[in-house]
Amino acid sequence: MRPELKRLQRIEQQLLGGPQPGQADEWALQQLFDADLEADTEAQRQVYQGLYLAGQRQLRRELEAIHEQLYGPRPGRWSQLAAAGLRAIRAGGLRLPRKH
Repeated sequence: MRPELKRLQRIEQQLLGGPQPGQADEWALQQLFDADLEADTEAQRQVYQGLYLAGQRQLRRELEAIHEQLYGPRPGRWSQLAAAGLRAIRAGGLRLPRKH
């Protein structure tokens, strides 16, 4: 395996699996000898965070699409206000001015 891929594999193992018994000291030693390891680890952590957030957004969109298929489109704020106004008019609570 190429050295870059081995390095990325070590970073992923540290981020995703946590250190195995006895490897915590090895990781600390690697950080001492490799000045860029901490920066590369933080960059990989940010990549994982971005992927997680993108997955959450995608899941939310998919759930909204399923909801729309099952129950129809969600009314927006203005349509909710209009519906409340129509209910009030029907109930006799609001009177519309008459045209003369």
